[in-house]
Amino acid sequence: MLPVLDPDQVESLDLTSPTIHAEGDLSAVWRRLRSEHPLYWHPPMGGNPGFWVVTRHADAVSVFRDGRRFTSTSGNVLETLLVGGDSATGKMLAVTDGPRHTEVRRIITGALTPAVFDRLARRIEDQVRRLVANALEREDCDFGDDVAAQVPLATICDTLAVPDSDRAYIHRLGSTSVSSHGPAHTSADGWNSKNEILAYFIELAEERRGGDADDLVSILANARVKGRPLGTDEIVFNCYSLILGGDETTRLAMTGAVLALAENQDQWRALRAGEVGLDSAVEEVLRWTTPSRHLGRLAAEPADLGGGRVEAGDIVTVWLASANFDEREFARSERFLLDRTPNRHLTFAYGPHFCLGARLGRIQLAATLAALRDLVGGIEVTGTPRRVYSNFLGGTCNLPVRLTSAK
Repeated sequence: MLPVLDPDQVESLDLTSPTIHAEGDLSAVWRRLRSEHPLYWHPPMGGNPGFWVVTRHADAVSVFRDGRRFTSTSGNVLETLLVGGDSATGKMLAVTDGPRHTEVRRIITGALTPAVFDRLARRIEDQVRRLVANALEREDCDFGDDVAAQVPLATICDTLAVPDSDRAYIHRLGSTSVSSHGPAHTSADGWNSKNEILAYFIELAEERRGGDADDLVSILANARVKGRPLGTDEIVFNCYSLILGGDETTRLAMTGAVLALAENQDQWRALRAGEVGLDSAVEEVLRWTTPSRHLGRLAAEPADLGGGRVEAGDIVTVWLASANFDEREFARSERFLLDRTPNRHLTFAYGPHFCLGARLGRIQLAATLAALRDLVGGIEVTGTPRRVYSNFLGGTCNLPVRLTSAK
């Protein structure tokens, strides 16, 4: 169990610190902020400017749906907002607003047809069942490394048609560009990983210009908006975004699901007995794990929010790790309940920037829960779970477990 951080010491907590999120339980802090300071001013610390912290579900929705007053074009996470901007602005969907966002998003969503999702779903289901069966044969495994790390990587790389020989390399870079599995990781390490990913996709995009393949790199490399091709920087930044959004986040959700089932045996029994459906179970896993801890915006004009006032130019951070546990939205919010309904979690954000990979994430989680339900009889945590070090991503990256067969 992680030490519960003292909510009375909130003024001294630096929410930009990866260590706080990896080694502490912030639930009591979030609870106090939701109750007493739903719009909280985080003071400048460690050379960084101050910023607003939004913790309630309704206020989070207000920020996400209002792209005019709360813009993404100066960055959408603390790492870029605190330094005054993002080099991908106007090129990567996550940090582009307005018509250009709509136009490029249409290209990507148009490529993700029902037939593509059906094909990917079959591959994912087969892969997850094979990985879980292999873990059962060994009995002892690290679910994070041996199962969860393999599935999203393969899925995103299939979508981008990354050669098999390059996939381990891409996974290593993706998992270290915004987070780390250890405390020694620096921001410089993260930027180096990001730059290597971008350089890799520059080469891949150039190779695929003029081709007619249906992978997303080829589609972006040969797409036209108003008669003009996308720039190389637009192509590679959006490939990077897909890797970031679809690899490590899904791994954290899958691993977190197994930990939650091991810690909540009544829910594990209900899943195994078929007393809860996969759809509601997936949504509760997404709420409970919340792999993306926050998203950020810059206030483009003054706005009333959370009982306070935000001024133009202020950094506004929405903490999904708090909003997804808001008592005003979720009854018994501190309970892991696989039959929870309704479940209006914000794990995939909301509004114009709703996650493009939401359907893929749900498919992968459903496949994981189905394989566990059908093949596994018991889950026992055999070692200390390890959490990811990041102020953006959060959750369990390594989970030593012993799986026993259902038969």
